[in-house]
Amino acid sequence: MVPIDVSSLQQSWPKPNAPRPIVIIGAGGIVNDAHLPAYEMAGFTVAGVFDIDGDKAKALAAKWNITAFATLDEAIATPHAVYDLALPPAAHLSVLPKLTDGASVLLQKPMGRDLAEASAILKLCRDKHLVAAVNFQLRFAPMMLAVRDAISRGYLGDLIDTEVHLNLVTPWHLFPFLNGMPRVEIAVHSIHYLDLIRAFLGNPSGIHARTMGHPSTELAQTRTSALIDFDDGVRTTLSINHHHGFGRKFQDASFRFEGTRGAAMIKLGLLLNYPEGETDELWIVQKGEDWQQVSLNGGWFPHAFIGTMSNLQRFAAGEDKTLLTSVEDAWHTMALVEAAFQSAASPATPIKATP
Repeated sequence: MVPIDVSSLQQSWPKPNAPRPIVIIGAGGIVNDAHLPAYEMAGFTVAGVFDIDGDKAKALAAKWNITAFATLDEAIATPHAVYDLALPPAAHLSVLPKLTDGASVLLQKPMGRDLAEASAILKLCRDKHLVAAVNFQLRFAPMMLAVRDAISRGYLGDLIDTEVHLNLVTPWHLFPFLNGMPRVEIAVHSIHYLDLIRAFLGNPSGIHARTMGHPSTELAQTRTSALIDFDDGVRTTLSINHHHGFGRKFQDASFRFEGTRGAAMIKLGLLLNYPEGETDELWIVQKGEDWQQVSLNGGWFPHAFIGTMSNLQRFAAGEDKTLLTSVEDAWHTMALVEAAFQSAASPATPIKATP
């Protein structure tokens, strides 16, 4: 086996050679916490921000010393802009038709509220010839890029077992737009993991899932279990609990990749004590060797948001051959999400009650 060179693993996506100005539509917390810090870190120019709540846009613009557009039309009219639609899923279909044909646009995930909306978004993007991607930024987090690179170099061999395990407390009150939504946990949180699993393993053949709420919240779902099937027998599981409010000791946010030659363990530090978070971690090993920690150059937030915007701009400029999270690809993640909810709504196999 080739020894693992942890210091040379890829952790960032190359930036565009000639970055275009970014127009952000939507001024929610994620823009302040991730989009704007990432773009500032990358040296990208933000032309301005628009929100239907003008006061919110003005406050955000003042904090970051950018322009607050008075109207959506004014925002869209920015010359040579790339549009960052940091919107709730229900809003995409109201904004996309107003963009110029052929525009470059990054949509906040999910790609609509369900597969029907995802299909409508896909059709609209095709009809308008939009260069459109969905912000599935976990793919571009430093630790995930490093794992992908390690797999491509053969360090882990063939992936045969993948597991996502979350047992923590998520402050759902920070996301008021989720109140009243019929689909929550899988649609807005575990969708990241489903998308990443697809990125590493391809499209699965099926999914068995259960998703449910919790007595402490009125949100539709905040706990999920899932088993994902692949034709080649790869075992993939998710165990997600956002309500372990019994102290930090046994809280966990981990992603395990296990192959025929080696394994990688990831700590999703962002999710522990969110939004302050803890440091992300990546450990990697080959059979017969000791575990090595990879020194990470950044975390999921905000660094991964540089990657999605860079890939979009580079693809639009012809510098990248593939738009990794294109709407064409993202539709398949939405199909997996849809299948998960359908599975969750189906009855379990009954247990024989009598001998």
